[in-house]
Amino acid sequence: MNARLFSRLAAAAALTAMAGSALAAPDLGQAAKQATNWTAISMFAVFVLGTLFITKWAAKRTRSASDFYTAGGGITGFQNGLAIAGDYMSAASFLGISAAVFANGFDGLIYAIGFLVGWPMLTFLMAERLRNLGRFTFADVAAYRFAQKPVRMFAASGTLVTVLFYLIAQMVGAGQLIKLLFGLDYYVAVVLVGVLMMVYVLFGGMTATTWVQIIKAVMLLAGTSFMAFSVLSMYNFSLSSLFASAVEVHAKHDAIMGPGGFIKDPISGISFGMALMFGTAGLPHILMRFFTVPNAKEARKSVLWATTWIGYFYALVFIIGFGAIVLVGTNPNFKDAAGKLLGGDNMAAVHLAKAVGGDIFLGFISAVAFATILAVVAGLTLSGASAVSHDLYATVIKKGKPAPGSELRVSKVTTIVLGVIAVLLGIVFEKQNVAFMVSLAFAIAASANFPVLFMSVLWSKCTTRGATVGGFLGLLTAVTLTVLSKSVWVDVFHNAAPIFPYTSPALFSMTVGFLGILIVSLTDTSKRAAIDRAGFEAQEVRSETGIGAAAASAH
Repeated sequence: MNARLFSRLAAAAALTAMAGSALAAPDLGQAAKQATNWTAISMFAVFVLGTLFITKWAAKRTRSASDFYTAGGGITGFQNGLAIAGDYMSAASFLGISAAVFANGFDGLIYAIGFLVGWPMLTFLMAERLRNLGRFTFADVAAYRFAQKPVRMFAASGTLVTVLFYLIAQMVGAGQLIKLLFGLDYYVAVVLVGVLMMVYVLFGGMTATTWVQIIKAVMLLAGTSFMAFSVLSMYNFSLSSLFASAVEVHAKHDAIMGPGGFIKDPISGISFGMALMFGTAGLPHILMRFFTVPNAKEARKSVLWATTWIGYFYALVFIIGFGAIVLVGTNPNFKDAAGKLLGGDNMAAVHLAKAVGGDIFLGFISAVAFATILAVVAGLTLSGASAVSHDLYATVIKKGKPAPGSELRVSKVTTIVLGVIAVLLGIVFEKQNVAFMVSLAFAIAASANFPVLFMSVLWSKCTTRGATVGGFLGLLTAVTLTVLSKSVWVDVFHNAAPIFPYTSPALFSMTVGFLGILIVSLTDTSKRAAIDRAGFEAQEVRSETGIGAAAASAH
């Protein structure tokens, strides 16, 4: 039944992708902007068909909850490092950072540095402990010695809010890309991405998601390497010559080589940096990847490889952003009648691909960008679905004893619901820079998930009540301040001025989260608090040595 249903859905999705240009409405303005690029569309269709084949292959190997959530724990450290890099090098990284550099110059580098510096902390503080303590989700780690119900309810809430903000960025990037390539209306493009993502996750689970991420990471690293080296070759591999040319042609001139164009005050700078750095260690779809490897050694190896690939990639994206200033910003073929970039600034890297490699390379990089988005969206959706099915349904509602197969069914229903919500939010936030939208997800992860994870694993006096209250305080503060900031209060709700004046809420909301955990835990005199503190020693032994981890993973 599943195989037949998958075949029909896969065929429908592939036909939809290949026939996208035929679906385009006769919008003369759009047609004038971008002629149908059959080379790009053909490569795009080949990629979609290839990934659907991987999903069909993975579907045959996805028989249990462990297979669905963590690929049965059978991924090697090198493979998982590439998959983590694939998960992390998202639309925000490729399209968003290059767009930020294209618009603001040097200031766009704050994203690359912020996204990267969280990894050493994950390597030395969290990776080994996560693998030894966890099974499917980060809530398994956070709730290891605590009362399951309250901590898992918080963890599911933190996961879902983070996932939804992150999904918005991916859907916006995908919608703009397909709109540019196919001439489709933006909302049709977003719906198409949502349908394909649901097919991948529903049938392939983590196995399909992992292999799509690995393939996409290799393609993305190859494509960005070619773009960056092509740009540098025009300037005899001299960065100073490239920067000098960018300063000459950019509207802001010398201002693009100094800070202050994007982050305008010290508090915003500190808050934004904290969100990017600590948010990495609180992203549920990244944390989930540590449970796909067989042991802690492979988990450490995963992070080492991931950091290597991600660092190399961000160096390339910075060059690509400056290359776009010179080769795209000065070319009227990439602009509309109003003089703005076709598809918006988020498409700067895609236009650069055409400038350095013509239609064939544009087709390749478009397929890679779409793969980037699809792989990340699949990973996000999987972590959101596991939060509902594993943390809420199986552990809280069914008290750890769900009926056979029911957890998987709940996960698949949640996948569909998340897909629909992601499509709707993607339409609402159409005009936002995708890297900035992801920074809001990082701020929420840094304020809610990270403090609970950090304190539960490393502080012996942390209690169930402290973790739950502090986590919810951090989450609510981050969401409230995000809504009151310019990105939502002004750009989405169209109010005149923001109530919260800073770029990111992390400095304030993360402080609230940590103080909430600290104060509530220290003043907690309940019987449960004594049990929580007494359980720290056993948790520390398990987290440091891995004794018992293999047996837990096998169940």
